[in-house]
Amino acid sequence: MLRAALISLGSKSSKWTSEAMRKYFNEVDEIDIRTIEVRIGVKEEGVIFSNETPLKKYDCVYAKGSYKYAQLLQTISIILSKDAYMPYNPSALTLVHDKLLSQITFEKEGIPMPKTYVAATLLSAKKTLDSMTFPVIIKIPVGTQGKGVMYAESYAAASSMLDTLEQLKQPFLLQEYIDTGNTDLRLLVIGDKVVASMKRKGKLDEKRANIHAGGIGESFTPDENTKNIAIRSAKAVGAEIAGIDILESVKGPKVIEANISPGLQGITKATGIDVADKIAKYLYEKTLIKKSLTDNNDKTKVFNELHIKNAADTEHHSEIITKLDFRGERILLPNLITKITGFKEEDEFAVEASKESIKIRKLKKLN
Repeated sequence: MLRAALISLGSKSSKWTSEAMRKYFNEVDEIDIRTIEVRIGVKEEGVIFSNETPLKKYDCVYAKGSYKYAQLLQTISIILSKDAYMPYNPSALTLVHDKLLSQITFEKEGIPMPKTYVAATLLSAKKTLDSMTFPVIIKIPVGTQGKGVMYAESYAAASSMLDTLEQLKQPFLLQEYIDTGNTDLRLLVIGDKVVASMKRKGKLDEKRANIHAGGIGESFTPDENTKNIAIRSAKAVGAEIAGIDILESVKGPKVIEANISPGLQGITKATGIDVADKIAKYLYEKTLIKKSLTDNNDKTKVFNELHIKNAADTEHHSEIITKLDFRGERILLPNLITKITGFKEEDEFAVEASKESIKIRKLKKLN
């Protein structure tokens, strides 16, 4: 019996996802984030409904919402992730909704992005403008779906915007403008894969390409480098499910944003891919793996549901019989194999292959 909950604002994308989750989980509850309150430091410590009804115990919780609820979502996630599988680190819920923290994280992880400048005061922001080439992009730290992103063609326009933004008492983010013909890319990352991609084009007089800002999406096939950057970006912010927005510059892909509550309508329509189902299936498989690692009594049942045999003692060198995922001429190993081996992208491997078998061995790093 697997119970799951989807905590959200009840958007159409969330409805699609909850419907898809019902194909895999025995029970799926849809919970409006606005009905939840958290009690801390009292006897009933935990997450509860506003009508005093405690939340059930879930095996999987997928919580999403706008930046307005970032702190609440992070608090809920810290509490629920003790027992339930959740597709991100709790800190990701506040990190991705803060453009400044996101940019710092990308910089730390060596992810390519537009040149960005941060100024604490109006005076220092205007001094920074003196050294920039126009047009420029001005951002406020919070906001999604292209909100809080402004385009300034000249110093005068930028200076006027900064004068207005000073009232918000927040740091100023100034970013180089990359001309892509009002287009950007949205890559939907689930785990270690890019499952769907689209190119978005903004309206004629609109510099933002977001679908919510009137942009139009069309199916797009990114190269391996762009896919890799998107996957690295999702991992950098601690999310297993994320929409990564990328600009195609003359110097290569530049990441501008990560979204862990990505809308599904635009990318589903553009690509014809049932992204909601892919998310639901991933949540289900990861939930089974989590249960297999925490509940020894249910291991056999869990592996049977994953179509895996002879899975006893999987933490050692046991044989696992399973199906492989073939993508064209490529073979993708199951998530369980990655979990057991602990293999990482930066590791180096020796591969022995014949018509009947494949043997993969991680090479030891030399000091």
